[in-house]
Amino acid sequence: MRVILVVFDSLNRRALECYGGTEVSTPNFNRLADKTVTFDNHYVGSLPCMPARRDLHTGRLSFLHRSWGPLEPFDNSVFETLRNQRVYSHLITDHYHYFEDGAGNYHTRYDSYGFFRGQEGDKWVPTLDPPIEKWKAQYHEKQQNFEPGSLQLQNMANREKILSESDFSSTQCFSEAIDFVDAHATSDNWILQLETFDPHEPFVAPAGYRSEYQLDEEPVFDWPHYDRYVDGLPENRLLRDNYKALLRHCDTQLGRLLDKMDLLKMWDDTMMIVTTDHGFLLGEHEWWAKNRMPCYDEVARIPLFVHHPAHAGQAGTRRAALTQTIDIMPTLLDGFDQPCDLGSTAQSLLPSLADPKAKLRETIIYGYFGGAVNLTDGRHTYMRYPENMGATNLNEYTLMPAHMLVPFSQNELQAASFCDDLAFSDGYPVLKIPVQESSGWFNSHGPGAMEDCESVIFDLADDPEQKNPVRDAVLEASLAGAMHDQMILNKAPDEAFVRLGFSNAPTGDAPVQDTHQRPTELNG
Repeated sequence: MRVILVVFDSLNRRALECYGGTEVSTPNFNRLADKTVTFDNHYVGSLPCMPARRDLHTGRLSFLHRSWGPLEPFDNSVFETLRNQRVYSHLITDHYHYFEDGAGNYHTRYDSYGFFRGQEGDKWVPTLDPPIEKWKAQYHEKQQNFEPGSLQLQNMANREKILSESDFSSTQCFSEAIDFVDAHATSDNWILQLETFDPHEPFVAPAGYRSEYQLDEEPVFDWPHYDRYVDGLPENRLLRDNYKALLRHCDTQLGRLLDKMDLLKMWDDTMMIVTTDHGFLLGEHEWWAKNRMPCYDEVARIPLFVHHPAHAGQAGTRRAALTQTIDIMPTLLDGFDQPCDLGSTAQSLLPSLADPKAKLRETIIYGYFGGAVNLTDGRHTYMRYPENMGATNLNEYTLMPAHMLVPFSQNELQAASFCDDLAFSDGYPVLKIPVQESSGWFNSHGPGAMEDCESVIFDLADDPEQKNPVRDAVLEASLAGAMHDQMILNKAPDEAFVRLGFSNAPTGDAPVQDTHQRPTELNG
């Protein structure tokens, strides 16, 4: 068996034609859907980027215990597990977050890796003596930030070296993947994980794709702020159109890989999985981007395509089974006939390929550390926030104390204690570090950044756009019970239950006692 795992970043499923999109042509994603099984109820687990990758590696939800951070000593990466079974893994990526403090050991779990430079704030091109006047004329004023060390300044410098389509790191990633496939098409027992940071912001696409949407005389504006959407602004069109252009570029790159698989007849003996880490809001619910707002489906419900040679007859079909990112890990194990008893809620996707009616689970939970715990049963989504979004009684559990860009501070570590009874850490004593508002992630993808923090239910059958909250206290109590059960199964720390208003920490089969103060929207 061979596996090609393709991971895009910030791919909004509703932008794809095969998921109902109508505004941009994505013929190669359509072609992919014809070759694979398309999953309609696939969700994220832990958010955002690196927490999602930790889920993918380990098959366990991490957002109940930890914000953005490296793999822990007690984490078992699927790529290490398969290495012990003589399955070779190779990573090709331009996702520069892998090489920051908060994720410095993910790439070492593979047998080999390739990294292409230049995305977003990747510290690639020197920013000494930047041509500021040139860039002031080139970029929209809302995208200008010339402070030393800013992401925008670094990105402007990087873009000076990205001129033709072949210069784009995403193009280079797919070219390298095609070369890998060419070189190893007759070898067995390998996994290729191909990642591209695209279509993550900034929405930089080659000129040939941009020209359909953006006039040459318009200032470059392709980087939305993680903030409220303001209707009527002329730059809204620029942002959306540039996302469309970048998505078309992604579609073209995917098509190149599919061409190679067709040419080498790899569908006969190679498993393929294509997905993303999370979605992205493009003005829906009056928001741009992610992190700050509730986990609407534009962020949480993501595309997934799976092909397995043994189930090639299912190509072009769809599945309604409820799945999420953690399921990729046991699916990889299952693909190589390895046992999948993970002690987690993750499930292999292969039974769903075999049986279109297979139901892998009743509910799932997902979210950001320190924010809401979100639940779906496929029909409803339930977003349950703490009554107090502050840092009270919120702890990070880690042996790798690094935030996204910097290590934990002295103040944070001085407040730490050792915890030797955390079920999630599998017997490892870990640091229990109280969250402080000065923590690096607190105001970017933590409680300090989040708004609209009201517990709410949506009925996806009647309200797929999640615009009209359901007012049903009985339903909320049922969903709260399911959430409590999922938190137990995913080994949430005791304080997570208290923060969400569950009166007791778990005691096995004890009944759920819900003391959460329900907002008026739900009581009616």
